[in-house]
Amino acid sequence: MTLSRLAELSADPTASFVLIARDGADTVELLSGEVVDVDLLADIPLTIDGTPREVFSMVPYRQVRERGFVAQDDGAPLRCVVVDEHLHLPTAELLTALPRTPVALHDDGFDIADAEYAAIVEKVIAEEIGRGEGANFVIRRDFTAGIDVDDRTAALTWFRALLTHERGAYWTFAVVTPGHIAVGASPEAHVVAREGIVTMNPISGTFRHPAGGSTKETLIDFLASTKETEELFMVVDEELKMMSAVCSDGGRITGPHLKEMSRLTHTEYMLRGRSSLDPRDILRETMFAPTVTGSPMQNACAVIRRHEREPRGYYSGVAALFTPNADGGHDLDAPILIRTVYLQDGTLRVPVGATLVRHSDPMGEVSETHGKAAGVLGAIGAIDRDRVAEARSDADAPGAARALADDPAIAELLSSRNARLAEFWLNPQGEEFTGPFAGHSALVVDAEDRFTTMLAHQLRHLGLAVTIAPWSEVRDADLDAADLVVAGPGPGDPRDTENARIARMRAVVARRLDSDAPLLAVCLSHQILADRLGISLTPLDTPHQGLQKSVPVFGEDASIGFYNTFTARVSPGTMTVGDADVSADPDSGDVYALRGAQFASVQGHLESILSRDGIRTLERLVSHALA
Repeated sequence: MTLSRLAELSADPTASFVLIARDGADTVELLSGEVVDVDLLADIPLTIDGTPREVFSMVPYRQVRERGFVAQDDGAPLRCVVVDEHLHLPTAELLTALPRTPVALHDDGFDIADAEYAAIVEKVIAEEIGRGEGANFVIRRDFTAGIDVDDRTAALTWFRALLTHERGAYWTFAVVTPGHIAVGASPEAHVVAREGIVTMNPISGTFRHPAGGSTKETLIDFLASTKETEELFMVVDEELKMMSAVCSDGGRITGPHLKEMSRLTHTEYMLRGRSSLDPRDILRETMFAPTVTGSPMQNACAVIRRHEREPRGYYSGVAALFTPNADGGHDLDAPILIRTVYLQDGTLRVPVGATLVRHSDPMGEVSETHGKAAGVLGAIGAIDRDRVAEARSDADAPGAARALADDPAIAELLSSRNARLAEFWLNPQGEEFTGPFAGHSALVVDAEDRFTTMLAHQLRHLGLAVTIAPWSEVRDADLDAADLVVAGPGPGDPRDTENARIARMRAVVARRLDSDAPLLAVCLSHQILADRLGISLTPLDTPHQGLQKSVPVFGEDASIGFYNTFTARVSPGTMTVGDADVSADPDSGDVYALRGAQFASVQGHLESILSRDGIRTLERLVSHALA
C-alpha cells in the first residue's frame, strides 16, 4: 500500500511529496500534501482553522532579509508542504521500488572558471578579511550539467544511490514539488528544537578520504591541522552567538566529535540550551549556518552580496520540518541545505563553497570546491569513480567503513582541543544569576557583531540586568540612563569616520566619557576609545581572526580570543597615556586593554570560547568601570 502510494505521487506531475531518511532509522518517511508558498517565516501555516498541522518547509537563503541582512533576491519561494499524509516505508522494500538506471550528464562544468574563482578568493582575503570586515567568508560557485531524463526520475534515482552508498548523513532526502526539486544528504542538523531544548550542530573541517578509505594516520594528520581546528572554533563562536540570542541559559558546548561519512569525515560540536520561543522565531534568529556564510554573520551576507555573481537559491538555507507536539506547540528539525543537487527543467545544479580565512591558499580553495562537487556527484552516482578522480586527484572515495572515533589516539587528540576553550561555555550556567553586580543595569550597543549576545549572557551571569540595542536604534536617553554602557565589537576600519556605524559608535564612546559615566569598550569600540585618547591605530601585518593569545591585562596574564584586523599601538614600555593606564605588548606596543576614571576597554573578545580567562577578566574590567 505504502509503496503504491509513492508510485502514484511520482507519476503525477502536479503532486508534491518529500522523502526523508533520518540517520539510524530503518524506514524512509513519505510526506505529501498541498504546497503553499509564503513570504515570511511567521507565515508558515503551523495552525489551520485552529488545528495544529505538520509542515515541511524549504527555506531559501534570501530569507536572511528577515534579520535585516542583505541578499540578492532571486525569488526562490519559502515553500511549504502542508502535510496531509505521513507514511513510513521500510527502507529495504523502498530500494527495490526506486529507479536505478544511471543518469548521464552532458555539458557539465563550473559556472565560474578556476582562475576566476581563485581571483575572487584573493580579492576577498585582501579586501574583506584584510580590511577587518570579518574572520571568514564562504564564497560559492555552482557545478551545472544537463540531463536527458525526467527531473523526478533523476531525483528518485539519485535518492536511491544515496540510500545505498552514503552513511552518516543527518538527513538523506528528496523534495519533489512543481518547479523545484532537490535531493541530497545533509551531514548537519543546523537547529533542532524539541521539548524546550534547542540544539545546534556546528560542523567544520572536511577530510576527503583517500582511495581505500580513511586510516588512523591520515585522520591524525587532518586533526592536527591548525587551519581546520581554528575554522571549527570560529564556527562554534558564531553559532553560540545565535544560541545566546534564543536560549535563556546561553548554550553549552559538548564535543568535539567526528562525523564519519562514506566519503568524508568532519569535526563537530554540539550546542544545547533551553528556549520557550516559537520554533519559527528560533529559526529566524539562527539563519543561517556560518559554515556556509561566514562570520560575523551580518557582514558575511554583505560580502557574499559583493562577490557572488548569482543569487544562492536554497544553498545554505535549511529544510525545516515542524511537527505538532504534546504541549500544543511544534518541534523543529532543520538540517542545513548542503551536499544537495537541485533540478529544474532538465538542468542539474550543485552549489559548493570554500571557507576563506586569513591563511587561505586560492588554488587550494579552488581544489576544495572541486572535491566537494565531485563528492556529491560521486555519491549520487552521477559520475563514475574515474570522473571523480579526474575532477580532483585526491577526491573522496567510499572505501571501507572504518569507525575511527573510538580509537584512543584519535579520541585523545579530539578531547585535547577543549583544553584551549573557556570552561564557562563547557559547563552548565543555569538561568538564575546572582553575581557581584546585581542591582546594576547594562546597555550593550551592538555594532553589527552578534558577539554581543554572548557578552550580554556573561554580563547577566555577573548579575547585571542587560539590554542589547543596535547602534542605529540606540537613543542618547538610553545611554544616559544605563549604569554601565558596553560599546560592542563590530567589523570595519575604526578610522573610517565617513561610515555611519563607526561615527555612531564614536559618539557613544564620547558621550559616556564626557559625562564621566561607566563605560566598557570591546574590540572595535576599544580602538575607538584608544583613538579618542590620542593613541594611534594601525592595521596588523597579519589579521588576528580567531587567534588565541596569552596577554597582560593590568597585572594578570589572560588567555583571550582575538578577532581583530586593526590595533591601537603605543611605544613599547608605555604604561600610561594621559590619565589612562595602558596594558600593552612589551615588544610590539599593541594595546590589549585600557582603564581610567570610570572606563575600561579590551581588544580581545572575552565572550569567545577561545577566552579561557574571559569571565574573570570581564569581571575585573566591569568592576573597575563601575567603581
